[in-house]
Amino acid sequence: MAKDFSKDEKVEVSADVGSSIHHKAAETTSDGTYIVDTKLQDALIPQPSDDPADPLNWAWGKKHQVLVALTFSALLTDWGMTWGTTLFEAQAETWGMSIVDISNSLSGGIFLQGPGGVLAVPLVQRYGRLPVLFWSQVLSCIVVIGASQAPTYAGFTACRTLQGFFNTAPQVIGLTIIHDMFFFHERTRKINFWAFSFLVGPYLGPFIAGFLIQKINWRQDFGVLAAFHGFAIILVVLFGDETLFDRDHPENNVKADGILGKIELLTGIAGLRATGRPTLKTVFKDLIAISYLPYLILPCSIFLLVVYLWAIGITTSVTQFIKPPPYLFSDTAAALLFLAPMIGVLCAEAWGHFFNDWLCNNYIKKHNGIYKPENRLFGCWPAVVFSVCSLVLYGQTLQHSLSWAGIAVGWGMNSFAMLAATTAISAYVLDCFPGHAALASSWVNFWRVVGGFVITYFNMKWVVHSGAAVAFGCQGAIVFASFGSIIVVQLYGHKWRVRYPAPAAEN
Repeated sequence: MAKDFSKDEKVEVSADVGSSIHHKAAETTSDGTYIVDTKLQDALIPQPSDDPADPLNWAWGKKHQVLVALTFSALLTDWGMTWGTTLFEAQAETWGMSIVDISNSLSGGIFLQGPGGVLAVPLVQRYGRLPVLFWSQVLSCIVVIGASQAPTYAGFTACRTLQGFFNTAPQVIGLTIIHDMFFFHERTRKINFWAFSFLVGPYLGPFIAGFLIQKINWRQDFGVLAAFHGFAIILVVLFGDETLFDRDHPENNVKADGILGKIELLTGIAGLRATGRPTLKTVFKDLIAISYLPYLILPCSIFLLVVYLWAIGITTSVTQFIKPPPYLFSDTAAALLFLAPMIGVLCAEAWGHFFNDWLCNNYIKKHNGIYKPENRLFGCWPAVVFSVCSLVLYGQTLQHSLSWAGIAVGWGMNSFAMLAATTAISAYVLDCFPGHAALASSWVNFWRVVGGFVITYFNMKWVVHSGAAVAFGCQGAIVFASFGSIIVVQLYGHKWRVRYPAPAAEN
């Protein structure tokens, strides 16, 4: 058995945070600082129990099966909402409306991804991670089928709005599932992979839908999206498992064996019977308690919101720039252009896979074994450079009708910035709120979604009124200004964590 440490004891860990060879162990001190010793190699962070049912004790294969079920569902979240962005022209013909008016069908769903994520958290803490993941995919599949068969624009928009409300759960519970299954030294790479899955979605969805619309009508196109959700359901049923585990009170853990037990886990019946878990009221109370903590709200409600604001603005409007003159992109060419942001996200995944661990290891070595979460935020520094430069390049290209390569490179750089910022801030939040991973993640998702929602109402009007160069140039300046919130948190985050600690973890 690995060494056992009390919660208040300063525990030491291996400095090689990214290594899979050394064993790690630590607890944070009362101010959230990690104490590290490069010589200790016989313990883990956090300490697993002796129970083989403890997710920390699961085999590597089982952990990654659960991760695959989670990440494919997360992939469909923004994938599903942006799926229709290449179908606006076809829908405009069906309902006799303008493309701009048709595009408003996205707004309600994008907005409800924020409240939907927040409202999912109490269910996750009370009934478990698995049933929330399962029902999110089942209900999403149902409303997408409804959207594909909707006889009116109003009915279609209603289904799309409900789709946004139901499908956002994987973006919220990802951090807590990763926290449940993986040790400290493993988490950042898993966060990077999970974030990659839902950030490549906004580009991969329209990429596929754009090719399909050339062979089938838009209703059948949405039928394909419903089939993807059906596949996600199959993955959750086959590979998903409940990761909520109480190590302090093992008698509270749910034991479900056989097919009937799996059905009870999936549907939430097992979670309903479970004892020792917080009430929905308690979770809501904790949600509100952490929502205004400065070291959570500043990086999320300012910098991350602004990064997503312009990133989603590009994604939801790009076809309106490239299909009319002077570019005259065909449906095939428009779909292929979505490869640019996908390449950007892939590059950010590769970058983050190594850079974030290097940040952690380097800090530990330079500070004599002391590690503070604010170091994670240095991952946002490359993000702000890429974001600002990408917006300027994108705007200048459109303004002066330059080569479409400028659009592609600018868009790819912007998607790189989005994933780099998301991984850094998510890792920081998990370090600060290890006992409230789902709660903190819901607020990260909320502010991210707020940016994606509001941009759809004014982005195109701004470009038409001021010109692409001015509009996107101003957006770059706003990103640069918002980066001040990251610097402030790096300077004062440690003091704030001491002065305004998070509530005690309930499970």
